[in-house]
Amino acid sequence: MSDTCRVGVIGARGHTGGELMRILAAHPNVEVSLAGSRGLAGDPVPAIDGLRYVSPEPDEVAARSLDAVFLALPDGVGGPWTDAISPETVIVDISADHRFDDSWVYGLPELQRDKIAGARRISNPGCYATALQLAIAPFVDDLGGTPTVFGVSGYSGAGTTPSPRNDPDNLRDNLIPYRLTGHNHEREGTRHLGHTVRFMPHVHPVFRGLLVTAHMPLAAAMSEDEATEKLRTFYSDEPLVGVQTDIPTLREGTGLTGVLIGGTTVSDDGLGLTVVAVEDNLLKGAAVQAVQNLNLALGLPETEGIL
Repeated sequence: MSDTCRVGVIGARGHTGGELMRILAAHPNVEVSLAGSRGLAGDPVPAIDGLRYVSPEPDEVAARSLDAVFLALPDGVGGPWTDAISPETVIVDISADHRFDDSWVYGLPELQRDKIAGARRISNPGCYATALQLAIAPFVDDLGGTPTVFGVSGYSGAGTTPSPRNDPDNLRDNLIPYRLTGHNHEREGTRHLGHTVRFMPHVHPVFRGLLVTAHMPLAAAMSEDEATEKLRTFYSDEPLVGVQTDIPTLREGTGLTGVLIGGTTVSDDGLGLTVVAVEDNLLKGAAVQAVQNLNLALGLPETEGIL
């Protein structure tokens, strides 16, 4: 591969696709050669001079001989592209289609970095699944029961297809719980942490930002100072994870490149630990993480074009 990576984005008009285009436009090692959007075909791409949206078929994308392709598509529709594109081309799939597929690498760099390096088929984690796993991972060996996670996000997480969960009128002065058992991100966190997790998602009337509050039963008593130190040690070398003692707020996660974890609070008996994590669901929860995975796959500095 040359010093410049030629990439395409399929689904470039969506919330995540738009963030990807913005990040990739400023990436020093990337040339965006294709921006796929059926709805905007022929229109100029705002982030990149001289590039227009196109509506290519999968075999047309394959014929471009791109170094990497991002699939920023709804769940269940990316199959024709993954089938057509060469095995030598990096695919980062932002949908949920391959998060349980052992033939794809699960792309949560802080926990799977060695497997992502050099991979050609990478499944980007879900936004909630990213935050809840990073909140719980340092304490997996300390658990004495099943963690329970409350989550709330902005309505961009519900996608662009109209629904009650992304209708501003329905959301005004409102908080909507949904999929309170068996959510994909609950299953995802359980699978990749190797420990059962219970998760309760909610959406509220802001566009972006995400917060999870994770309560963890512990097998042995732990102090708040010990819990905070464990977090700091676990993430000491992670450029996209910050740790603080104060409880982070959803607003602090909005627009954040990475994840901020804090508010470690322990029950009086030392056996109940609560941790809060915030992120931007469109950034570290989607587009930033996808570029982080691209960098690892191609042997570039992991935060190139991100920080």
